[in-house]
Parts: sequence; structure tokens; C-alpha cells
Amino acid sequence: MRAWTVLGLETSCDETAAAVVRGAPPGPGAILSDVIFSQLEEHEPYGGVVPEIAARAHVEMLDRLIERALAEANCRLADVDAVAATAGPGLIGGVMVGLVTAKALALAAGKPLVAVNHLEAHGLSARLSEAVTFPFLLLLVSGGHCQLLGVEGVGRFRLYGTTIDDAAGEAFDKTAKLLGLGYPGGPRIEALAAKGNAGRYPLPRPMLGRDGADFSFSGLKTAVRLLTLRQKVDAADLAASFQSAVIDTLADRARAAMAMFRRDFAPAAPALVVAGGVAANRAIRAALEAAAAELGFSTHSPPVRLCTDNAAMVAWAGVERAALGRFDPLDAPARARWPLSP
Repeated sequence: MRAWTVLGLETSCDETAAAVVRGAPPGPGAILSDVIFSQLEEHEPYGGVVPEIAARAHVEMLDRLIERALAEANCRLADVDAVAATAGPGLIGGVMVGLVTAKALALAAGKPLVAVNHLEAHGLSARLSEAVTFPFLLLLVSGGHCQLLGVEGVGRFRLYGTTIDDAAGEAFDKTAKLLGLGYPGGPRIEALAAKGNAGRYPLPRPMLGRDGADFSFSGLKTAVRLLTLRQKVDAADLAASFQSAVIDTLADRARAAMAMFRRDFAPAAPALVVAGGVAANRAIRAALEAAAAELGFSTHSPPVRLCTDNAAMVAWAGVERAALGRFDPLDAPARARWPLSP
């Protein structure tokens, strides 16, 4: 199979990013450049992402990041085989900035366009780094999403479980805010939890042991909030107790999905891929690796820098789709919501 060189753009939330990736499925691919502008300083005073500020920053930064990505990859726009951009899901203003820019570049250079599902880009990122073969079980865990899916191929997903309310990453951010740790919450909770006693505060493990593989984190968030209102808490111990509750929940739901995945696919070498921003948490990775090993699954996660939002994963999703001839028209829509599975 021929190798593809793809320029990828990512603007779905608060990271403005451009990257050039070269490769062919099943990977691994070569990241020729990967440039990211983080908007953390702009959003930190508000304790979360402000959509209008994010969209404005994308407009201001994207052109120069594209120029830098092409320069670092030592190529011109004319040298790439396709242009890929996140078309959703995400903050619609930001998504439109990246997708419209990609359409303009594709039209000007006479290159095909790939409108990428941001969630699929996360899911396929393990093939960029490790060449994981289909089918595999995917735990996609981030600030806005928490899902367990069987991945049969590009664009082919079987949903086993999803959050019925809040995502794990959102729970991390809200807990960090309650503890006065600031934004983003995930890395700060992880660092503080390493110093705390995870058994200090008994917090709920929503959905633990239930049929199916769905998640729920709103009750855990509420328990943390009530605890901070009723008593003075030790921040490190509460961070550790909270993280432990999330780990137990993720591991339990993943075990349930692994059983369903094995039933449906009977894979010779079953694999669990953990992707998304929360997958950067090392304690969560270790717990999921242990849970997977118990059931005979290997575990694969992209490098930490490819877990959070980036354009290399978008470019790789473009490679995967380009290799199958799946290009998109220039009127491809931007989508605030775009589920992987109905």
C-alpha cells in the first residue's frame, strides 16, 4: 500500500494545532511535524474553556502554525497528498475555523479534503504509534467523552458503553476547581493524588458491577462537592480518593466491555486501546493495564503527547481514510455533535 503525506489541522477545543504525517495503514506512521499552540493561559482565569475566546485564538494562530508545520516537515503544500481537518465533534466556532481553512487550502492546492471525526482520530492514534491491528476494544476517555467501543475498522464502531451524564475528564476538572487547583484539572489532580491517601475519603463508584458497560460520574462529582462544603478536607487525600474512585469505575466498566468484545469478535490476540486526554494519567493507565492483563488483553496507549488534542492524530486519520479513498466534498459540514456509533 502506498504511503500518504497528509497535512492535519485540529481546532475542536482549546488547542490550535497543525501537523504533517506520512505513512500507510496499519502504521506506524512518521510524524514529520507536530505544532501546537495551547490556550491554557487564555482560559485559566475562567476555570474552563470559553468558546468565543477559543475560536478567536484559532483564527489568530492557525495560519502561522500551518506555515511552521510545513516548514518543519520540509515540504510545501503542493507536496502533501491530502488536507485533513477536524470537522467535529467540538465547539462549533473552533471546528469551523479549522475546517474552512482546510477547505481553502485543499481548493487552492488542488488536493483532496478529509473531514475527520475528532473521536475517531483519538481512536486511531494507537495505529499511528504502534500499528495496532483491527479489531480492538477502545476506551475513549477525555474531557467531553467517555465511551467503550469495538473498533472493527475505519468508520466501523460497535458501542458497548457510554457515559449517561458527565465524562471522566469533566469530573477531574470540576474536582480540581473545588480544590482550588485551577485549570486544566487532570494533570493537577494526578500530581496531588500521588502525595495523598486514597483511602481517606469513601467516595461512590457509580455503576460499579452493573450490567452493561455504561459510565456515570455526576454522583461522584456531587459527593466531592458535598464533602468540601461540609468539612475542611485534606486536598491531597481527597485528590487521591477521587482518582481512586475514577480508576475503579473505569477498570470495572472496561472489564465488562472486554467480555462483550471477546464474545462478539473472538479475537486471537485481544487488545485494549486507551485514548483521549485522560489516558495521559499514568495511574489510570497502570490500573487498566492490570485489568486487561487479568482477562488476557494487551493494552496500548499513544504516547502522552498524542493523548491530548493534537493535529498528528488528525493527519493520521486522514492517512487511514485516504488509503481507502474516502475523501469529502468541499461542502462537508462542521458538526458540534458527531457520534462514532448510532
